[in-house]
Amino acid sequence: MLLEHRGRRPVVPESAYVAPSATLCGAVVLGENARVLHGAVLTAENGEVRTGADVVVMENALVRGRAGSPALLGDAVLIGPHAHVNGATIEDEVFVATGVSVFPGAVAGARSELRINSVLHVNSRLAPESVVPIGWIAVGDPAQLFSPDRHDELWEVQRDLDFPGTVYGVPRGTPMRDIMSRQTDFYGAHKTDRPLD
Repeated sequence: MLLEHRGRRPVVPESAYVAPSATLCGAVVLGENARVLHGAVLTAENGEVRTGADVVVMENALVRGRAGSPALLGDAVLIGPHAHVNGATIEDEVFVATGVSVFPGAVAGARSELRINSVLHVNSRLAPESVVPIGWIAVGDPAQLFSPDRHDELWEVQRDLDFPGTVYGVPRGTPMRDIMSRQTDFYGAHKTDRPLD
């Protein structure tokens, strides 16, 4: 499904393929020979989504563009099933495995590998040709790698990266009621989306 959102329409070259059950919403621009498989969603909320050439976004993945943090996928990138790339840059020849989460402001360097269920945290930069092991977290600039059992050490690096400010535009400690009021207003813009023929 192709949707116009905030007055912007997806751009799909003839060489690309978008599965009938995939969704491209708003300012989404696919590169040559891009493939968007069943159930995948590429949504340009208020920032662009752009892919390079020979990119595959697999089943049920989400790629979201945000103001100030577009989602940019380089050439020869694989976004695995159920992966989540939100306002991040994925450079050329990066492998993003099943269930990976990449947060706003993050950069995955060229030829890096994010293995199953790993995380590249907000405002973090993963060096080219790096590997994030299964289930591990990369955080900081340059990114340090942490196993899930090292939360206290991870938090020492993560705390200053400003997740609530980067993702929600609010200071840490803002009540969920306030955050969600802002989020429902923001996503309410989809009420005026228009399906395209």
